[in-house]
Amino acid sequence: MRIFVEPDRRQWRFLATRAGRGDPMLEWRVSTILEKIKAGGDSALREVIEEVEDYVPAELKVSEDEFEAAVEKVPVALRQAIDESAARIETIHRSRIPMDQEWTDGTGGMCRRRYFPVRRVGLYVPGGEAPLISIVLTLGTLSRLAGCRERIICTPPSEYGAVPPSVLYAASVCGVKDVYKVGGAQAIAAMAYGTDTIGKVDKIFGPGDRSVMKAKGIASKEGIAVDLTSGPTETMILSDESAKVRIMAADFLAQAEQSPDSQVILLCGDITVARMVLQEIDSRKRHLPRKDIIEDAMAGSRIIVFRNLDDRVAFANMYAPGRLILAVKDPEEVASRIEAAGLVVLGHHSPGSACDYVCGAGDILPTGGAATAWGGIGVESFTRSVIYQSINDEGLASLAKTMITLAEAETFQARAEAVNLRL
Repeated sequence: MRIFVEPDRRQWRFLATRAGRGDPMLEWRVSTILEKIKAGGDSALREVIEEVEDYVPAELKVSEDEFEAAVEKVPVALRQAIDESAARIETIHRSRIPMDQEWTDGTGGMCRRRYFPVRRVGLYVPGGEAPLISIVLTLGTLSRLAGCRERIICTPPSEYGAVPPSVLYAASVCGVKDVYKVGGAQAIAAMAYGTDTIGKVDKIFGPGDRSVMKAKGIASKEGIAVDLTSGPTETMILSDESAKVRIMAADFLAQAEQSPDSQVILLCGDITVARMVLQEIDSRKRHLPRKDIIEDAMAGSRIIVFRNLDDRVAFANMYAPGRLILAVKDPEEVASRIEAAGLVVLGHHSPGSACDYVCGAGDILPTGGAATAWGGIGVESFTRSVIYQSINDEGLASLAKTMITLAEAETFQARAEAVNLRL
């Protein structure tokens, strides 16, 4: 991982290049998987799973017996932590449930907006090397608060065809009973188009690797609703002289260990501090179980030194990180100048882990620069709205001239006549 000192502004775009986006064959491979499953259903799904994973579970759906056994396998302390996390996520997000609204304008016009839950949602939970309990709790709790009637989870099983007990317990806490042992682009295809085993959903949620995100992007172009189509996890740490080296290194490692294509960028104001942080990262990572993943992530990560805090803020706004950690003495002041970020973590006492495990805000965020236009998901993401309008006789009479004038200006004579006929 390199340290860059006072880069010229012409270099900023290069330094803001995202990690893990250089595979020109990815779209072709993912498109092939989606087309195959779209045409062939269950049989094609099983063929793809065998090609990709070299193993196909006898039953793709987790059985009731597997759910019951999972509860017994999860340690009491972990069950309590999962229960507390779910309760906190619900408390924090309950106030964000959209409320129906109605407006009247005093001239006989009325406009009403009503919110409805998305009927059937597919929740994708990455798996593989880590049981991502936090994603289950975030997606499961938010979809339950929204009132979604049908919720399914797709997640890759272990090499023995089992879903981690902790993931199943978290799903049960959130009331999700339909869990399928399918991961990768093939899971997105099954939820997008439907098979006999996995029915088509109305909207797909959840993070994933590049193939999963590419699959969501392709599906969205065909009119299938998805939450976000951004890429791998990314975090920026913006620090000042008050930040402690060991804490910056710890926050860096906490984000780098998520996946090999994670990207972490540290912005600091002193080359000596940058070198100390890098030394601390190298020292601490040796003792971590996911050090190989961290090393891969570091290849696409970097430390950038800007002596001027304003330049650090400007670079952060240009990069638009999914997650921005403000390791500064006055986080509220710096945060007031941040214009593009999916999540901002404020102050020295706030670890990113809090967002992952007890706030339900840190798992599904816009990345790849999408934070310039999108925010992270919330309860409202699991809802849809319908607008109703009406106008009475008095309102029609008072507003007819305005409507007719505008319709004729747009050369829509039929619209003007639709008003005239009612007068």
